[in-house]
Amino acid sequence: MKGLKDKVVIVTGGAGGIGAAVCRRFGEAGAQVAVFDINQDAAEKVAGEIRDAGGKAQAFGVDLTSQESVVAAVNAAEAALGPTDVLVNNAGWDHAAPFLKTDKPLWEKIVAVNLYGALYMHHAVLPGMSARGRGRVVNVASDAARVGSSGEAVYAFCKGGLVAFSKTMARELARKQINVNVVCPGPTDTALFRDFAGEGEKGEKLKDALTKAIPFGRLGQPDDLPGIIAFLSSDEASFITGQIISVSGGLTMAG
Repeated sequence: MKGLKDKVVIVTGGAGGIGAAVCRRFGEAGAQVAVFDINQDAAEKVAGEIRDAGGKAQAFGVDLTSQESVVAAVNAAEAALGPTDVLVNNAGWDHAAPFLKTDKPLWEKIVAVNLYGALYMHHAVLPGMSARGRGRVVNVASDAARVGSSGEAVYAFCKGGLVAFSKTMARELARKQINVNVVCPGPTDTALFRDFAGEGEKGEKLKDALTKAIPFGRLGQPDDLPGIIAFLSSDEASFITGQIISVSGGLTMAG
């Protein structure tokens, strides 16, 4: 895709299933990848794999629930690689349970990672993009934000907020030539999904039910996401902003 070579790309949650796949795709495109993750060792492993394949990547440890940690990580990445051209807010965390059986401490943890973490990243990166008059932001939300998801009420609350926030940022920053778009994965076979589904027979039944419900007849895989994220980050998508795109095998279809 046009316009990704040598661009500085930050990917949060870069050591996870989707995040690692996204980082590798940017590495293949010749971008300089900043792998952000709370697990520094796992981030180093992903960055090393990209470098071994001939790409450029560095790992940065970050706690997205701390604004100070986010600011420090962004400053470190930009000192090492240069100004941020692309921000991919991919990190997420959840614990599945019916809403009425949850409590405030759990809500606060889910909100801290999924909502405040993204706010902190935007607040740290966008001033530089605005000053330079260019940039791309891709926020990875969830189809839970669009159609709901039983057992994920607070997670859906956060991802719905991220969708609304993204549309607002797209409007506020359009004159600065900064594109802000959202990608919403459907059920995807990641560690987060496996934690949501649970172990044993119960987990297998949920997985089978979702597989039957998805028109393509399978769960999403991490490698199903990097293509659209890279596209929205490239020069090919220079006139696309404020959009929400589902990657769900047809499970959710909305005009």
